Amino acid sequence: MLGSFLPALPLVPSAPVLPPIGFLSLLAWRQLRPGLLPVWSGLPLGFFDDLYSGQPMGSAIFLWSAAIIVLDIVETRFPWRNFMMEWLVAAALIVSCIVLGLAFANLAGGATALAVILPQAALSILAYPVVARLVAAFDRMRLMPFMVMR
Repeated sequence: MLGSFLPALPLVPSAPVLPPIGFLSLLAWRQLRPGLLPVWSGLPLGFFDDLYSGQPMGSAIFLWSAAIIVLDIVETRFPWRNFMMEWLVAAALIVSCIVLGLAFANLAGGATALAVILPQAALSILAYPVVARLVAAFDRMRLMPFMVMR
């Protein structure tokens, strides 16, 4: 939820440039700990993102839920993955989420061309390893009290 707030910083770009940090965090958490977030968690998290992103209501709910279902299918199909495969899966989901988000926005009355979101998609793909590293650090901090007890 904190990641959905970050694009609302007092920065006024003329085009969408900032990566969807909330979505990147969701992908990283789901790939790091597949059983931690249930499949239905895309609905409330997508709803929260729809409230703060300005996208049409229901677009992030659908896209985030579909992304979690795809990640669940990838997890059952390929239980042993390396980071490169996870990055490729995340890149495909990031690009599809951004492009379909643009399609939903254009259906709701927006008039944005596909070329405008290419820098955002490229920056999001390049930012995913950093977000995944931060999520892993947060996960280590979450598990720290349990490690001390042993």
